Amino acid sequence: MIIPVRCFSCGKVVGHLWEEYQKRVKEGESKEKVLNDLGLERYCCRALFLGHVDLLKNISKFKP
Repeated sequence: MIIPVRCFSCGKVVGHLWEEYQKRVKEGESKEKVLNDLGLERYCCRALFLGHVDLLKNISKFKP
């Protein structure tokens, strides 16, 4: 859905980095370089960003 505020495994605050990550990847930078520049060194935090699928627009169609 949306990126979590903290990493599930280590608890590092990563939510504020998501928009910067998306912007730079769309501009054509490599994902590895962007993750390194943002300071995401642990594999758990990197996996959170690389494996995230943004489904917010799809789910917002189904309002109660």
